[in-house]
Amino acid sequence: MRILMTGADGALGTIVRQVLAQAGHEVLGLAGGLQADQPDQGLLAAGDLADPLAARAVVDRAAARLGRFDAVVHLVGGFKWTTIESSSLADWKAMFSGNVETAVATIQAALPHLGERASIVLVGANAAQPAGAGFGPYGAAKSAVARLTEALASELQPRGARANAILPAIIDTPANRRDMPDADPSSWTSPEAIAEVILFLVGPQSRAITGALIPVTNAA
Repeated sequence: MRILMTGADGALGTIVRQVLAQAGHEVLGLAGGLQADQPDQGLLAAGDLADPLAARAVVDRAAARLGRFDAVVHLVGGFKWTTIESSSLADWKAMFSGNVETAVATIQAALPHLGERASIVLVGANAAQPAGAGFGPYGAAKSAVARLTEALASELQPRGARANAILPAIIDTPANRRDMPDADPSSWTSPEAIAEVILFLVGPQSRAITGALIPVTNAA
């Protein structure tokens, strides 16, 4: 399979890319931290994926390299903990831009290049349903990702393509360990476990699943 993946240079994205490649898939990653493409490493400089023109430009470059996308895995997102009282409208806009606008712009750019029975995987959040204290802006944005997934699944059905979203809880990454030094990471979910769920969702074994919001919250 030929897979386009965003967020390829993040803590989760690095592991997901490895797992997909080890399974024999050809993965082309869009990396926000790159200033220039590294095609020999299977990475393209993503630019600002919330900008429709930038997203289309990099996705078209990816399509020129891969030919078609059998799957699109969109991992780009953002998080900020803030109470409603202390939040600003800029916080809400930032969460919407990082989580929703990037997804919409990337998917719109990728749709013309989808192969037959392609699979799209998005990332929602278990913390969005329900959203607890401090999760208002983030939860609202990830709720929008869930609705995007459901609508997209319905719209893709006539062409045999699918869309699903995973809903992680806390992921065991170096950044989360650094930001939450007093927490117990033994209850968090490993990137490897999440990557294996994504591997399942892009493959033919999950061909009957579309429009699903799948919690990936077990300690693993």
